[in-house]
Amino acid sequence: VHGIVRGLVVTYLGLVLFLLGVNGGFMEVGSSIGRDLAALDSKLPVLIVAFMLGLVTVLAEPAVYVLTHQIEDVTGGYVRRPLVLGFLSAAVGFAVLMSVVRILSPALDLWMYLLPGFGITILLSYIVPDLFVGMAFDAGGVASGPMTATFSLAFVQGIAAQIPTADVVTDGFGMIAVVAMMPIISIQILGALYYLATRKKQSKGGVHD
Repeated sequence: VHGIVRGLVVTYLGLVLFLLGVNGGFMEVGSSIGRDLAALDSKLPVLIVAFMLGLVTVLAEPAVYVLTHQIEDVTGGYVRRPLVLGFLSAAVGFAVLMSVVRILSPALDLWMYLLPGFGITILLSYIVPDLFVGMAFDAGGVASGPMTATFSLAFVQGIAAQIPTADVVTDGFGMIAVVAMMPIISIQILGALYYLATRKKQSKGGVHD
């Protein structure tokens, strides 16, 4: 009981401090960085920063930390935590990058990402092992946590506010949907790779037998 109470108190204090940091300037910093980078003549820096921001932001998500540990524990080390983190990190990096590309390209609409993206997830769910299907959809939920919703979203909205052809209301939102989608695809791809590797080992074992 003492441990539970202590955990609740520490969690509460941590959440209060986090929200104070967000309101005290965390979101403003992200928005300011986005505006400054979008104001540059070359759009390459903003694309690079967007990808790097997605890479590192997801690593700070508390829920991602918990999920990856649970995956490794439940699978008995079959699915290694660093590998899952790597796939998740790359997925969120590409998600933020895709969101910035959508803002910079007026011809791109959000549905052009979501419709084929979720179509791919449905197709992959019939191919990859059931374990990875559940993991993938859980990963999509935890990757779009408070860190992404505060810093990355503010960063994207700052870019939308600076680009003349973009609108903060219509283009500044939608990033969270892409961030929730990409980890699903990436973990399912990881599942497909595991499935192929397992089949290859089994076929080699059958040949030796």
